[in-house]
Amino acid sequence: MSRAAGRRHARSRDPRGHWLLLALILPVVFAALLFEGWTTHAVDTAKTRRPCTRPVPAAVDESGPVLRRVNGDRVSSEVVPARTVALTFDGGPDPVWTPRLLDLLRRHHAHATFFVFGAQAARHPELIRRILDEGHEIGSNTYTGADLGSSSSVRAAMELTLTQKTLAGSAGIRTNLLRMPMTTQVDTLCGAEWKAARSASADGYVLVAADRPDRDPVHGLVRQFSQTELAYQETKKLLGDPHADRFTTVTDAVGMPSAETRVSTAERWQGRAVNWTVRAGHTFTHAMTWVLGVAGTLGLLRLMMLTFFARAHVRRLTRLRPGAPWLREVNAPVTVLVPAFNEEAGIESTVHSLLASTHPYLEVIVIDDGSTDQTADLATWINDPRIRVIRQPNSGKAAALNTGLANASYDIVVMVDADTVFETDTLHRLIQPLAHPAVGAVSGNTKVGNRRGLLGRWQHLEYVFGFNLDRRMFEVLECMPTVPGAIGAFRRDALMGVGGVSEDTLAEDTDLTMALWRAGWRVVYEESAVAWTEVPASLRQLWRQRYRWCYGTLQAMWKHRRAVVELGPAGRFARRGLSYLTLFQVVLPLLAPVVDLFALYGLLFADSVLSTGVWLGFLTAQLVCAGYALRLDGERLRALWSMPLQLFVYRQLMYLVVIQSVVALVLGTRLKWHRMHRSGTAATEQLRQPVTARQLSSR
Repeated sequence: MSRAAGRRHARSRDPRGHWLLLALILPVVFAALLFEGWTTHAVDTAKTRRPCTRPVPAAVDESGPVLRRVNGDRVSSEVVPARTVALTFDGGPDPVWTPRLLDLLRRHHAHATFFVFGAQAARHPELIRRILDEGHEIGSNTYTGADLGSSSSVRAAMELTLTQKTLAGSAGIRTNLLRMPMTTQVDTLCGAEWKAARSASADGYVLVAADRPDRDPVHGLVRQFSQTELAYQETKKLLGDPHADRFTTVTDAVGMPSAETRVSTAERWQGRAVNWTVRAGHTFTHAMTWVLGVAGTLGLLRLMMLTFFARAHVRRLTRLRPGAPWLREVNAPVTVLVPAFNEEAGIESTVHSLLASTHPYLEVIVIDDGSTDQTADLATWINDPRIRVIRQPNSGKAAALNTGLANASYDIVVMVDADTVFETDTLHRLIQPLAHPAVGAVSGNTKVGNRRGLLGRWQHLEYVFGFNLDRRMFEVLECMPTVPGAIGAFRRDALMGVGGVSEDTLAEDTDLTMALWRAGWRVVYEESAVAWTEVPASLRQLWRQRYRWCYGTLQAMWKHRRAVVELGPAGRFARRGLSYLTLFQVVLPLLAPVVDLFALYGLLFADSVLSTGVWLGFLTAQLVCAGYALRLDGERLRALWSMPLQLFVYRQLMYLVVIQSVVALVLGTRLKWHRMHRSGTAATEQLRQPVTARQLSSR
């Protein structure tokens, strides 16, 4: 990266508008899910009628099926005249059976009254309009079919009001006909149901029940059907009954004015808004059902892949280890590059750990990139002829590495972050895979040194379960995308062949690794080469670090995207590695917040036992795989206790990092360099850890 570009990075600011957009979208999505859950699932709790505590009043029991007015326990009702049948259909409109019923009625020149659910009317407004266009009548069967007698007054009012809104949005009408759900004849309007009936009548509704099934059409009747195949067959049979001369609507049968009235333009637009919300929520939940299934499948597939390829990696370790019969031991001299910017807290520990290496031939070059503290002085004061300190103006990590590369004396180059501590045999083990002439770079095993706090434990699990299992899989598939800056070994001629460390991206390690693949080199993983690094100790520092990592990785992926059409190792790397990164580190994290919302939706409104079981099953699978990863790395299993908590906080932060990075990349935002505050605890914490490279190599 040029100095001018670096200055533009420093001046640039992260995009902020998308956070406002996200803050607006997620509540809207959650509100749509709540509404969909209430209308689709929560109604089940209101579909159990309370037992009748007392019978209906005598006046109601003796009345006709159409209750025009209710005054206390007195009613004014209507009956259907002889040889007339008022056909009524409850529920729906159903996308399958409503059109078939309409076709049947048209063939017999008959009309009917359709008592619809508001929720269904919102999803199928075209059927509401067809019902009206063909001369039929619309009534309310409430919004969800909830038992009004068992519902609270607020819910009962919403059931009726929302139905009117959906009818206004679907066809520009409102109706004064109501059939109370789960009622048939007038004598079923008993107990709490009768109280709800009186309340609805007071609001201007005409209540429509049905005549007893044994009543003969010759006397006239109101016949009640659902919208199912059985109802279709029964209607077809009734339409052929010779005792009935006319099949018509309720209002026409009893001589009442039309049940529908036109609504104002404002009411119509309000209704359309309700309908759009319902359809959006319905479409979204159905789409998310598939997304959740795909995401879950991919998640489990990733766990299986990581576990399988980790086992494969263990079986093939001897091929690239010292002592393999077809590989010589590498004892060539090594140049270690340590780029540093304001690293006075840890630079001495890093350099001393390198100097204590069992590898006999090395030089350590510390490149001080314009530090404003004592980083360069502390490195200079270490009295060892193998150390060189180079000072340069602040130009960025990539520039510092290129400066060190230009001054390297040997053909094997190891790059180390200034907060990283090596074990005594790490350096020697790290360079052994370079015995194979096709290997151009080697990734070591990075471990978290400061893991005492909860945030440190979470990152420890991520390094072991995420990064290191990924590296094992990438090596087996020959598509390692990143040799981490904390610990990596390279052939100097391979680095020079790709032009050194590129300054085009913020993830210079990923960019460099991809460039090596495209140049025809292999990149492998040596798990026994252990380095202890210091991770961020606060969420703010973690955010800055991961934002830069993710943003830089996206830059590198875009830069090397054309490798997918190349042949040989480059094409194989791109088709496997870039596809994996795109799917599991970009697409799934982008979908994850919505998936989490949908999981909460399932817990609240769907089968909570099933939802909880699926979540616990997935957590168990993760714990098992994480335990296996800890075992492979020789770590204690006690760290697993923090993993369930990681899913609620840490994972969400990583999702937001990906969202921020993708938005910043799409908007073309330049990201400034971020430096993590160091405490120099990696060295002291490393002394307390039980794992050594020898333990790993002895398995």
